[in-house]
Amino acid sequence: MAVFLMTVVVMYGLSSCHDPEEPEPYEPTPYYIDIPYGFPTELNIPEDNPMTVEGIALGRALFYDGRLNGRTHPDSLMSCYSCHRQENSFEIGAPRPHPFGVTGHSTHHAMLPMINLVWNPGHFGWNGSVSSIEEDVLGVISDPAEFDSSPEKVVNTIKNISGYPEMFQKAFGTPDVTVDRIAKAIAQFVRTLISSDTRFDRYMRGEEQLTPEELRGFVLFTTEEGADCFHCHGGYGNPLFTTNGFYNNGKDSVFTDPYDRFSVTGNEMDKGAYKATTLRNIEFTGPYMHDGRFETLDDVIEFYSHDLVNSPYIDPLMHHIADGGIQLTPQEKSDLMAFIKTLRDETFIGNPDFGPPEKLPGNNPE
Repeated sequence: MAVFLMTVVVMYGLSSCHDPEEPEPYEPTPYYIDIPYGFPTELNIPEDNPMTVEGIALGRALFYDGRLNGRTHPDSLMSCYSCHRQENSFEIGAPRPHPFGVTGHSTHHAMLPMINLVWNPGHFGWNGSVSSIEEDVLGVISDPAEFDSSPEKVVNTIKNISGYPEMFQKAFGTPDVTVDRIAKAIAQFVRTLISSDTRFDRYMRGEEQLTPEELRGFVLFTTEEGADCFHCHGGYGNPLFTTNGFYNNGKDSVFTDPYDRFSVTGNEMDKGAYKATTLRNIEFTGPYMHDGRFETLDDVIEFYSHDLVNSPYIDPLMHHIADGGIQLTPQEKSDLMAFIKTLRDETFIGNPDFGPPEKLPGNNPE
């Protein structure tokens, strides 16, 4: 009996020494993307950055936190959201074709929207020089035209904000704040930004009918004898409305931009070539082209109709280059515009899950 009592006392003593502050075991909640009807089933999610509910929550907070650039003074706060606005399909929108960071330096190119990037095969940016969303985040931190900061400054700021170490604990297993984890968390959030509820999507699902004008525009969009848009922007069999490819689409005959696709591949035929951006929510992402030269979609349609410029590097898919354009009539232009406007996804730009969290860790900055 004495031995039994001693054993009980020792076990009680050991249990009473348990540290109540010891963190819970690392068990993040897996997050699975529900692939929309008709969309590709292959997702670009790195093996070393699986999607989790906790990682996405952390990434969302960081995406909207103005202290992400490593500064705390209100006049110098800058977040991803400073330029990637949900109301503009996570692009800055008109009238600033070239955004600028805290130093006032302009970016090389106009912006691309953050939309359906989980299907990007690994060629991000107008010239495809960035291989992942994670890499893009890391580049933004030090770019003089964006955060103009450093990984050390960013990490030091974030780790000293109450609440963030706990979020890193839940997302990654320890409270350690690293720039790699910051990039991974933001990338997880960005991969959730999926658009799949346009009028065209509902038409394809049999939930809604398009008007005769919109249907005529659809035919123009998806035929070579029509507007011939589908080769670069997809269409009936490509709900992303981009091939994620790069094309010289006849904007110029002289090429001086050191950041075109040629700068990445060294292939002469890539001179003047840039990404064919998605046409989803294109209404919200003007001005248009890599340099923002066209203010409106009407300007873009007019360009493809009558103002193409030939060069030795023109893409072979520009079938109407010999005529200077596809020569659409006023009615055809109207029909094509009507179809393009069916790609407007108000569910996407109004989704509260994509917006700022109710409260950021620490003191909620303006």
